[in-house]
Amino acid sequence: MESIKESLAAMTDLFNSRMNEFQQDLQRTTTPATVPSLSSEFNSFKSFVLTALSGLQRQIEFLAREMDRTEVQRRRKVLLFHGVSEERSEDATARVTSLVAEHLDLPNFSTSSIKSCHRLGRPLDSKPRPIVVKFTETAIRDKVWFAKTKLKGTGVTESEFLTKSRHNVFLEARKRFGINKCWTRDGLIHIIAPDGSRHRAECLSDLDSILTCKSPVQKIPIANTSDKVVLQRSKRVVKK
Repeated sequence: MESIKESLAAMTDLFNSRMNEFQQDLQRTTTPATVPSLSSEFNSFKSFVLTALSGLQRQIEFLAREMDRTEVQRRRKVLLFHGVSEERSEDATARVTSLVAEHLDLPNFSTSSIKSCHRLGRPLDSKPRPIVVKFTETAIRDKVWFAKTKLKGTGVTESEFLTKSRHNVFLEARKRFGINKCWTRDGLIHIIAPDGSRHRAECLSDLDSILTCKSPVQKIPIANTSDKVVLQRSKRVVKK
């Protein structure tokens, strides 16, 4: 999909470049009879191609979004565990099962609750690789996910296994709105805007549609001292 987008962008740049060259040649044409005709044909052709490219771009974006949603659904039973110490020839399934039993207080959880489990990426010397865990049932996955706060202080954290595009959207959302104002649930990025409204995002265009300006603070008008009415005290009359 990324290669299709790059090819389309290259084709658009090539078209614009060739059209600019054609337009420059057209401006250098001195025959009065052919200039209006060529100009009209050029503008019609240019409008047609730009419309076609725009339509193709929208179709590709729609297709990419649908493919992304399908991949998110496929990862519905998957979670990532970060910070679990890594050992050679380890049994990742047993490590995760022990971790859940020790910290998450899920007594019915066992190795049979895990369908597949493995480290993500190549081995690193600096830090342990995340563990990708696919559970047998969505309900089990949700119980593990909602119990993640019990891992506080252990150095281990959980996260959803987002697609690359949604991971980039999540990082961008945290930059724009703050770390504590963004979280994920079921593959969707949830955001609290500066005005307190809540939003869900799947792509960068969704972030652009969220208002980033803070709601104006209503100020209480203060009366001008020059407008104050000065009450004069009447003189006291002393009776004799």
